[in-house]
Amino acid sequence: MNEPFFPALRHILAPMGRRTAQAAAKVRALTLCQIENCFGPWIPPGLFPKMSEKANSRERIYTPLCTFWSTIWQSLNPKASGREVVRQLQACVRLAGGPAVSENDGAYCRARARLPLEQFPKALAATAQAADRLCAAPKTLQGRPVKVVDGSALTLLADTPKNRAAYPAIQCRPGQPSFPMLRFLVFFSLLSGAVLGVAQGSLQVSEPALLNQLAGLLAKGDILLGDRGFGGFPLLGLLQTLGVDFIGRTTRRLDGRRRRQRLGRNDWLVPWKKGARPSPWMTAEQWENLPDTLLVRVVKSKVNQKGFRVREVSVITTLLDAQKYPAQEILQAYLRRWRLEMCLDDLKTTLGMESLRSRSPEMAQKELYQCLIAHNLIRCTMAKAAAEQAIALERISFKGCLDGCRHFACAMAQARTKKKRQELWAELLRTLARDAVPERPGRREPRAVKRKKNRYPRLRGPRNRFRDHLKRHARRKLSRLRKAALK
Repeated sequence: MNEPFFPALRHILAPMGRRTAQAAAKVRALTLCQIENCFGPWIPPGLFPKMSEKANSRERIYTPLCTFWSTIWQSLNPKASGREVVRQLQACVRLAGGPAVSENDGAYCRARARLPLEQFPKALAATAQAADRLCAAPKTLQGRPVKVVDGSALTLLADTPKNRAAYPAIQCRPGQPSFPMLRFLVFFSLLSGAVLGVAQGSLQVSEPALLNQLAGLLAKGDILLGDRGFGGFPLLGLLQTLGVDFIGRTTRRLDGRRRRQRLGRNDWLVPWKKGARPSPWMTAEQWENLPDTLLVRVVKSKVNQKGFRVREVSVITTLLDAQKYPAQEILQAYLRRWRLEMCLDDLKTTLGMESLRSRSPEMAQKELYQCLIAHNLIRCTMAKAAAEQAIALERISFKGCLDGCRHFACAMAQARTKKKRQELWAELLRTLARDAVPERPGRREPRAVKRKKNRYPRLRGPRNRFRDHLKRHARRKLSRLRKAALK
């Protein structure tokens, strides 16, 4: 310890300095359940560094890296509150002989707010690239990377003035309660199922407009896969200017009178002319740069699979070469899109992303990124287990992998040596491969829920003004008294 101002007290203060430095080092090394031992290789090491000045520059218990891993742990445990994070950190610090940690969760919440938002997209992209590297190279569609676009909405944001201003609520019926609603759009990797990027906005922003924000994530030579909400002329024209091809469906009827060339059975080329009205989500410059006519390929096929609502599907694509891109490969790629729609169910149901608890738009964006990064880390684990145990990625359960990572991380935190932690990690991968999901071709996935929601009345006003409805026996008693009074 160097003390220039009190040289006479150096021999007294030096032991205290060593103990303080050792305790601080122990605290900085701690994260909840040591989950960085599981997922650390897939996160860039210098992503949340200590700053030299201003925010995140002081010596704190909640360092940026510790706070980041704590938020990831909280995302992997959807029902965990900030208080539970603090309790676990208190136990870890006390076990390591560190200083006392306040039982209040205010310091943890402020540390989350100090995390820079611009670092989260970098972490999301890094985890997606790691998941793709763990998967085998694609053998169809000339080995070109395929990205899937899909959107959804979060209907249960915290009802605060800031959230209402950023994500206006939409009233379906007068007098019914409503919450701020957030629309988000994600790019999935068809190879690994990891999330490549996300764009978010209110329900007043359309999905094509959000896709326009993510155009920078598309590289020349990519193939974009989407549903009929994205199969419009403006989007196909925009993708053509970027050197990106498209596979999907469209709401436009492309009948046989427009056919230009037949490529095979139920496979032909169709010219598509540019409309007169400009697209509302494109700039004037983008609209002017679109070609006047596009040549698209239409592939039709009958669907005889049980549980599918569509009996005949018409897929449009800008992959015009029938020799390089057979119709069967195009249809198979579109069929796999449904499996990635189930990734949204993993996010919203399994990881609990359907309702965000943040009370400001900036914190809601961070919470959204935290859930997506946690999803990617689980997909990395699934891809590693599939690669090492030679099993198809689709046969590994997302929920099973999430539960396994949670419990094995607790065991790895108690391991005393690095070798033991590696053995536990290898055992986890073997367990995930042995507990494979059964092959269920043609399994029905109806859009329905098993359990009905309760019939409690909606809270349509402030709590202090709300009056509970009378119970059934009280209503009957009141009815009898009214009838008696009328007699």
